[in-house]
Amino acid sequence: MSTLSYAALFVLQALTQGHRFGFDIMAATGLPSGTVYPALRRLEGLGFVTSSWEGDDSARKAARPRRRNYQLSKTGRGQLVEAEARYRAVSKLFAAPKKA
Repeated sequence: MSTLSYAALFVLQALTQGHRFGFDIMAATGLPSGTVYPALRRLEGLGFVTSSWEGDDSARKAARPRRRNYQLSKTGRGQLVEAEARYRAVSKLFAAPKKA
């Protein structure tokens, strides 16, 4: 089991929502590139994310450089479920009203 940072959790959540490219993930999460791209590399190294380059033709037709396409792996989906449950439990603990 790996403990995910908030940034990694946000990146995985963005992937589950269909955001596949770095700039799309940055827009969805509000995180800067200096956070998103290192998180994607770490997540890929852990096997939680896979990636592939889009084809030259697609990029050429859109008049832009090729983009790297990221997908959540089965292992990553499981980690996301565990991390979301863990963060919900922690937030409930700290959100509980204090008794005098």
